[in-house]
Amino acid sequence: MPAKKMTRRTFAKAGAAAVGMTAVSASRVLGANERVRVGFVGVANRGCQVMQGFQEHADAEVAALCDVDEQILAAAVKKAGGKVAVFGDFRKLYEHKGLDAVVIATPDHWHAIQTVDACEAGLDVYVEKPLSVTVVEGRHMVRAARRNRRVVQVGLHRRSSQLYANLAEFVGSGKIGKVTVARCYRLNNMFPKGIGTCPPSDPPAHLNWDLWLGPRPKRPYQANIHPYKFRWWKQYSSQMANWGVHFLDAIRWATGEDAPKSICAMGGQFAVEDDRTIPDTMEAAFQFASGRLVLFGQYEAGGNPALASGEIELRGTQGTVYSSGRGYEVVPERGGQFQSRDPRIKPAEVPAEGNNRNLTSRHARNFLDCVKSRKKPNADVEIGHRSTTMALLANISLETGLRLEWDAETETITNSPAAAKLLHYEYRKPWKLG
Repeated sequence: MPAKKMTRRTFAKAGAAAVGMTAVSASRVLGANERVRVGFVGVANRGCQVMQGFQEHADAEVAALCDVDEQILAAAVKKAGGKVAVFGDFRKLYEHKGLDAVVIATPDHWHAIQTVDACEAGLDVYVEKPLSVTVVEGRHMVRAARRNRRVVQVGLHRRSSQLYANLAEFVGSGKIGKVTVARCYRLNNMFPKGIGTCPPSDPPAHLNWDLWLGPRPKRPYQANIHPYKFRWWKQYSSQMANWGVHFLDAIRWATGEDAPKSICAMGGQFAVEDDRTIPDTMEAAFQFASGRLVLFGQYEAGGNPALASGEIELRGTQGTVYSSGRGYEVVPERGGQFQSRDPRIKPAEVPAEGNNRNLTSRHARNFLDCVKSRKKPNADVEIGHRSTTMALLANISLETGLRLEWDAETETITNSPAAAKLLHYEYRKPWKLG
């Protein structure tokens, strides 16, 4: 069947059959007590945090590190204990003998190529969120994982939280009634100067700038792109995807939703004076066929709380839930016009259990277990793709100024050919997907 005609449902059925089988590849079959040898691609801020999460487990061996910045790489080698293979090019790391898996924590525009290539090399993958920078990339990543029978965990670490598992069960039980609205926010007052303004310049000698850019167009180096500040440049990332994916995924889990049918986003650079190419203020609304709205606000010109408490709000007809990493609170609803004012349910406060701490470590633990068992991980690549897609569609809506109608079965925008073209982009040569 040609790839472009394969629907999500038919592919999911084929994928489910594949992951139920023991992996057949050049990689070795691991016993329950064997060490998993892991290579890390991208070892700056988040990459080192994830590495430290893996280091908490005795059966994880940090075997190789890779980064295009020699200074960042040298610092990571010290944190790894010094006895690791080092590489400046991920392709060389993938050729390193004896690896079982890789962790990918590079800038977002690299995730797809590096994940697909790792799967083709017979390696299991832990890839940071957001999964991709285009919807087409995400589906390619799912296909590569299924085709090669690879375990691919996405860094949506709330999926390894017992608290959020309990919350999903609680909301799914119907005790707060029908959830018609869910809200979440990224709050960070970066006024007035944000990431600053920098002139183009020569890249530092310790940085392979051309390899950092990879599939994106060639452009001059700027000091407020690398390291880390790439998240405010739309060609490499976005805060809609960086933060929104975490919360949108938690809401999808709690409500049992797969994908929205309509998406509308508005916003702009209203107050912060810097070189960013993403908004400092943005609202995205997602409407689901089941009859609910999910709202995400990116406020970077004001940081005061937008919710009564917590990081996500789930508004049901019988009560509202406010959830954070510390636990969740249930606030009863009372009737409005023409309805009884009696509380509809009892209030409750549910604290997180002790094992809700250090979710990165717990997420790494789940990945290591699945590398050995060949089971799907908590944040399987399909889960990560669906949640990332929501954020990417919001970015397309903002870019085009359109409300988008989304067919999740065929993964197409049905009401705008111009918007549909933004589901992917042409890579700079010689880079390609698989």
